[in-house]
Amino acid sequence: MKTALTIAGSDSSGGAGIQADIKTMTCNGVYAMSAITALTAQNTTGVQGIFEVTPEFLALQISSVFDDIRPDAVKIGMVSSPALIDVIAERLVHYKAENIVVDPVMVATSGAKLISDGAVEKLKTKLLPLAVLVTPNIPEAEILAEMQIKSAAEMEKAAKTIAQKYGCSVLLKGGHSTNDANDFLFDKSGNTLWFNGKRIDNPNTHGTGCTLSSAIAANLAKGCTLEQSVKNAKDYISQALAAMLNLGKGSGPMMHNYIFSH
Repeated sequence: MKTALTIAGSDSSGGAGIQADIKTMTCNGVYAMSAITALTAQNTTGVQGIFEVTPEFLALQISSVFDDIRPDAVKIGMVSSPALIDVIAERLVHYKAENIVVDPVMVATSGAKLISDGAVEKLKTKLLPLAVLVTPNIPEAEILAEMQIKSAAEMEKAAKTIAQKYGCSVLLKGGHSTNDANDFLFDKSGNTLWFNGKRIDNPNTHGTGCTLSSAIAANLAKGCTLEQSVKNAKDYISQALAAMLNLGKGSGPMMHNYIFSH
């Protein structure tokens, strides 16, 4: 069985972070493992608290996984401090990790800021150059490309800028306003592709970014091409949203396990 590692924060309400990643990887047919960067007290209404692990303990978690069950892909989500990013980059280089997908989590769906300015700079210099794919939403891409994004043409320009600057492929997610959930892929060879998605009228979108990046990593672990991995992940997330799970008082989670609900 193929394997995948998620390096991210824990979401106590289960809709995002490590919990969403493990559910997603499992439902996409790979064995999921985790290294937790932070515990969060959060729910569908927001983040009430963040408790970071130490860099030493994060390094230990990553080493424990690689020394025993080598992951075929690695997904990196919320990492809120520069010291933790240093440790992740060092360990992944040490183990020559493959199929690294970085979801540059900077802002929660609820609008809460999740990452320090120093961590943003480390993310750019240490993690993005290791990634096979980075999956920013529009607010995150504006930070990474240092430009405003108001149109499809600007999405294309920003994705190209990020890819050329950091040497990784970019899937720029359009769900934040410019269009009906159309995502733009610019791969590091310069090939481009729009993935047109129908915007599903479901306000419960907690953890969509975590879920998409984890589904892509799972498909890469199974040996799918980058394009096929993105397509499969988009299909999975569409079904999980279309299942119309309705939990919590805020932006609720999607139904990761819709496959088993019939």
